[in-house]
Amino acid sequence: MDATWMITAFVVIDTLMERLGHRSDVRAHVPDSETLTIAVVAAKYCSSHHERAVQILNGYGYLSGRISVSRFNRRLPQLADGMAWIPEVLGEVFTTGGVFIIASLPAPGCRRTRARRCRKGRGREFCGSCPAKQEKFFGWRLQLVCRPDGVPVRVQMLPAGMHDLTSVHALAYGLPTGARLLGDTAYNSAADAASILAETGGQLVPGRRANMRPHAWLMDAIALRAYRHTIETVNRQLETMGIERLSARTNAGFELKVHATLIALICTNMS
Repeated sequence: MDATWMITAFVVIDTLMERLGHRSDVRAHVPDSETLTIAVVAAKYCSSHHERAVQILNGYGYLSGRISVSRFNRRLPQLADGMAWIPEVLGEVFTTGGVFIIASLPAPGCRRTRARRCRKGRGREFCGSCPAKQEKFFGWRLQLVCRPDGVPVRVQMLPAGMHDLTSVHALAYGLPTGARLLGDTAYNSAADAASILAETGGQLVPGRRANMRPHAWLMDAIALRAYRHTIETVNRQLETMGIERLSARTNAGFELKVHATLIALICTNMS
């Protein structure tokens, strides 16, 4: 574990919670900002295995006090709103520049063999496929808008069966005027591109299929090739953190681990 990285993550979380006006219970031996930091450290180094992260941080004395695993598991769900708020605020802060990359990756809720018994999602809308990996999965589709340095600024979770274009308007909203949003071939839609240009002033630039006309502006094709590695790197980072192997009994617990993973990704790439 990198102590410098953990200190950076704690400072970011503690500062944002302080600006929010949050105050921890005076009876708590470990403040709420450290409780959230434990979840983020678990996402970064332990594949979101909370019990392992609590034991390691307690053992090495990284915390200001001691906290048991059972106490941590009771306190963390009470801070779920703060965990969801932090990546949203950081995304607004880092929404700068003229180029952004949009892509999606699987966030399975369970194995497909247990899909009929899964309580977190029911119905065919949660059955999806990932053409890049040539595999089917059951759960959610995590859509990200990232800067060229890999910092996510917009995030959306959709049932796996929904198309990538479902939330492209919501993800494009709020980006700087004139920004270019680069995506893969799944985002080919002239109607959506024209609508985004009219509503936000941004330009949706998807990759072209072999049987389609190339981009009228050569720089669009060059930019797609130049920045494609960014989203591949981000996907690999999230896979390493275990985004495709999250274990949770409820939707709230699943979303909490997703948000912790996103905070860990932001703290990793923002430097």
